[in-house]
Amino acid sequence: MRSPATAPRGGETKFDRRVAAVRRFNRFYTQQIGVLPEGYLGSSLSLTEVRVLFELAHRDRTTASELTKELELDAGYLSRILLSFRKRGLIGRKRSESDARQSFLWLTRKGCNAFEPLDQRAHEQIGTLLNRLPETEQDRLIEAMSRIESLLGPPREQKVPYVLRPPRPGDMGWVVHRHGVLYAQEYGWDEQFEALVASIVARFVQGHDPKRERCWIAERDGEIVGCVFCAKKSKTVAQLRLLLVEPKARGMAIGTRLVGECVQFAGSVGYRKVMLWTNDVLHAARRIYEKADFRLVREEQHHSFGHDLVGQFWELTL
Repeated sequence: MRSPATAPRGGETKFDRRVAAVRRFNRFYTQQIGVLPEGYLGSSLSLTEVRVLFELAHRDRTTASELTKELELDAGYLSRILLSFRKRGLIGRKRSESDARQSFLWLTRKGCNAFEPLDQRAHEQIGTLLNRLPETEQDRLIEAMSRIESLLGPPREQKVPYVLRPPRPGDMGWVVHRHGVLYAQEYGWDEQFEALVASIVARFVQGHDPKRERCWIAERDGEIVGCVFCAKKSKTVAQLRLLLVEPKARGMAIGTRLVGECVQFAGSVGYRKVMLWTNDVLHAARRIYEKADFRLVREEQHHSFGHDLVGQFWELTL
């Protein structure tokens, strides 16, 4: 019996033309996004190595077997990549206590620093591609890509619900804007709160210490849905600031994950304590802090943002 992909004597089948069209599109798209050169995104890394870094950057911890399955890579090939990353100090490795055959992998601080400029370049590259088109055509392109993804990919419910990533240009403006909008809608706070957030963001950006300070942006389906900052309060104390989760993304434990990332990072860079300031009306945030073992150490009444409030100081000893 003849395979449907095999052309019968005398000419092509309709199926053959479809195969050729897909292959033509593949060649076109890989040329557009520049995945053919060995040094991907202007780095010394191959496309596959960058894909491995991407997966590690967007997971708390993972294993080699999970990466092999997710990226559909040969286990031996992946093992060589991971060994190279370990020798360069890009990843950490710890044997599982429950299964000695498995080891957990994660990006080190050096690995995060190596990945961030690659992630930014990829963002800028696709931005340049999109900017060739008017906005309406950009929407058509994204719709077409979503259609391809839905037809060829796994069911959407199997996808990771959200990712955490470093900030990109424009994200800090989002942080200020969404804090101002949401706190006005949910608590009736005035523009003085937005001004406070703007001053916190400005100080973070202008005096940023990349070794001891960090910002995480939560993103779902290409849309920002949350953020948190770890800022330096003193040599031994970190301050958790500007935790926010969009209403439509609540219930997914994003706030808990953001706080956990902040605490883990603070411990990894040598802080002995994490503190934060909040107000007693922020009940959902308080539950997250309590769950993370923060302890309420002091309260004070104040009039701010158009309301009488009770400020709270929380601390976590690392």
